Amino acid sequence: MFSLKSKSAVITGAGSGIGKAMAELFAKQGALVHIIEFNLEAAEKVVAEINSTGGSAKAHCCDVSDQTAMTKVFDSIGALDILVNNAGIAHVGNAENTYTEDFEKIFRVNVQGAYNAIHCAIPLMKKNKKGVILNMASIAAIVGLPDRFAYSMSKGAIYAMTLSVARDYLSENIRCNSISPARVHTPFVDGFIAKNYAGREDEMFENLSKSQPIGRMGNVEEIAALALYLCSDEAGFITGNDYPIDGGFIKLNN
Repeated sequence: MFSLKSKSAVITGAGSGIGKAMAELFAKQGALVHIIEFNLEAAEKVVAEINSTGGSAKAHCCDVSDQTAMTKVFDSIGALDILVNNAGIAHVGNAENTYTEDFEKIFRVNVQGAYNAIHCAIPLMKKNKKGVILNMASIAAIVGLPDRFAYSMSKGAIYAMTLSVARDYLSENIRCNSISPARVHTPFVDGFIAKNYAGREDEMFENLSKSQPIGRMGNVEEIAALALYLCSDEAGFITGNDYPIDGGFIKLNN
């Protein structure tokens, strides 16, 4: 089950964290994985790890917010079965202390980046007469989180785009879903804690972990496993849905 043998998959932002876990798992299940990453060194390291263990992967250095550059990358890839829009950046701030340059940067990477990938991928999938698009949304698209104004905006847009794409391409046999994680333990989280809570790292890690009812953060392998299912043929009857993976945050955090 959940084989991706002979399938071609693009995963954006797969140089670390959740994207890296997805790339490794998809390759393990037989996919040729194309990593689109701004940090080429990080992407090449992941590709080397995958290829050294019998998988197949390629790295493409690209800014997802640059549609011209993205078009060239997708043209070079050719046939495409799966797109995972994982690339994204975070921002801390409310509507007052979020400034124009911050808001626009979040929009360019998180929203326009996903749009660019979808815009480039759909014609390739239509030629293939099928395809799967998976977008990384967030619980921030569904519930109000403090000091996440611009980030929440971007993930709300991802949630809405998922529904729109799913509706528009039903007849083309292109499925589109999204995943909404709560807090997941990644290098970004460790860096955020170290930068903002120097000397209190263990305490803050514990506090952030306990903010989820299940009592811990998610791990990247759990997110990758859900992504694999949604991109596999076994999920062929699923489209136009968002899947919270949140340790009970949305429903149980009273």
